[in-house]
Amino acid sequence: MAGLVDYLDSVKARDPAARSRWEVLLYPGVLALGLHRVAHWLFRGELFLFARIINHIARFFTAIDIHPGAVIGRNFFIDHGFVVIGESAEIGDDVTLYQHVTLGGTNPADGIPGKRHPTIGDGVIIGSGAQVLGPITVGPRARIGANAVVTKDVPEGATMVGIPARQTLVDAEDYSRPFVPYGTPCNEAYDPSAQKLEALKCEVEQLRKRLGELIEERDGRKQGNRKRDSA
Repeated sequence: MAGLVDYLDSVKARDPAARSRWEVLLYPGVLALGLHRVAHWLFRGELFLFARIINHIARFFTAIDIHPGAVIGRNFFIDHGFVVIGESAEIGDDVTLYQHVTLGGTNPADGIPGKRHPTIGDGVIIGSGAQVLGPITVGPRARIGANAVVTKDVPEGATMVGIPARQTLVDAEDYSRPFVPYGTPCNEAYDPSAQKLEALKCEVEQLRKRLGELIEERDGRKQGNRKRDSA
């Protein structure tokens, strides 16, 4: 019972709309996870048909499809629904997924045998519509921005945005926050393309400043030469 209370409190801490534990109990992500625990227990006991039945019931009522074979850690939270999690996915503790996220697989002939889906580290946040595909590893405390498509390993603590996903810099103030909704600050300044343009602007400004200094230096030499010639 204490474990359930801790779990509900962890969800409540990540969702400002939640007003009570009873309300959290009705969340589709919480219901889907509870039914998945049952389905996964059946799956490990090789009662595959019964596990699939529980899986289909959960998907019907919650619009969340978690394969019974997926391994999920503590305090896992799906905010809203329409999420797909594949059979060989492994999810750590305190992971948050938003709506329309897919932890998808690759063709077994192209990937690691028996492992087609991603491994998600502790404390990862995955934003709305993100697609994390293949037998890759997303490091602990990484953040995947909304609609990002991730097909390569993600370093620990990295923030990924775009298609294909690229690592971006985040201010220390935002990075040090314990929880960032949707994985990244909602600001275009954190887009890698915008950051590259900003870096180019700074470089152009530095070049202009240096050019101005060189022109002043040249003009100074010319004036000095004129004074010597007139003397």
